Amino acid sequence: MRLLFGLLLAAVALASRPAGAQLPSPIKVGVLNDQSGPFGDQSGRGSVVAAQLAAEDFMREAPDQRVEIVYGDHQNKPDIGSAIVRSWVDREGVAAVADAVNSSVGLAVNDVLRQRHRAFIATNVGTSDLTGKFCAPTTVQWTFDTWAFGNSAARTLKDAGPFYFVGFDYALGAALEQDTTEALARLGGSVAGSVRHPLGTTDFSSYLLQAQSSGAKVIAFASTGLDFINAAKQAAEFGVTRTATLAGLFTQITDVDALGAEAAQGLLLTEAFYWDLNDATRAFARRFAERMPGRVPTENQAGVYSSVLAYLRAAKLAGTVEGEKVIEAMRRAPIEDSLFGTVTVRLDGRAVHAMYVFRVKAKAESASRWDLYTLVSTIPPDLAFRPMGEGGCPLMAPGGAK
Repeated sequence: MRLLFGLLLAAVALASRPAGAQLPSPIKVGVLNDQSGPFGDQSGRGSVVAAQLAAEDFMREAPDQRVEIVYGDHQNKPDIGSAIVRSWVDREGVAAVADAVNSSVGLAVNDVLRQRHRAFIATNVGTSDLTGKFCAPTTVQWTFDTWAFGNSAARTLKDAGPFYFVGFDYALGAALEQDTTEALARLGGSVAGSVRHPLGTTDFSSYLLQAQSSGAKVIAFASTGLDFINAAKQAAEFGVTRTATLAGLFTQITDVDALGAEAAQGLLLTEAFYWDLNDATRAFARRFAERMPGRVPTENQAGVYSSVLAYLRAAKLAGTVEGEKVIEAMRRAPIEDSLFGTVTVRLDGRAVHAMYVFRVKAKAESASRWDLYTLVSTIPPDLAFRPMGEGGCPLMAPGGAK
């Protein structure tokens, strides 16, 4: 009886342990992105800083739990990204991977982490296929996707068209063009044509000539980073903006800053975050600038902060770093996020929140270097992202959810 009573006490004690007691310490989170290439300003070191801020905030909430942030440069190559992640998980005990900032890399990493039952916090993977045909119970896609970008642009500019696309000749560019085209068809807009260019193109003259010749009234850049900057700058130099509106389908504040006030003014773009949107975003921007002097957070970097903090809280709630269980914990209730508002994580892994369409100010309207946007419209969460049943996610099939 004494033995039985002792075992009973032990079982009660084990059951009453806080969930965090079962977690590794430290919880290691890897930030995988492009550190020095075309997406280095959008993510890069700033995403690492944002993840560190999230870890510090979480450790203030859970002082007995340590968190360690590691980072790696995938050089925009899926094989390098996959190799880094395999090494992190298999040899270094990394529990989750955030950012990714490249669709091809993100899809490769998605598969690696699914096989290893670790969470992929796909903060800045653009392709909407990640919550469609490639969805996984270990993945949440946080900040944006190509469907949301295309849908927002189409809603705002459907009556100004037709559109002509100038975009990347790889997964992200194809997805941006496809999702925007489908949104325009759904909303009654039109498309005059498209052309694709290799990643890293510097001379866009022939592509822009084709766009002008099409008679399009909206030239939509299905690209981002340095390629977008070069294309939009040359469009302004060639006088394209005299006859057409420029739209950045995947444009961030660092791109606009690099583009310059004269070339960027009037550009329409969609973002999930703007540092000057409200008091909470401004407060985060001040914290960020303490470690990244002279910079404001991009939507990528804000997304890393929010998604890593949400992951850590969910891991504590779940009491494990097993990817399926942590993502399930993120789905249990809406997340009240300081930067993105109310965020709901759906069964297909899509984190749903508001999206915004902005117009870039003229130089005379801007009070400072980063005072760049005027809000044109807010797309509410229920309209901003693809309906859950339309993406082809296998988890939505009978018996698919785990």
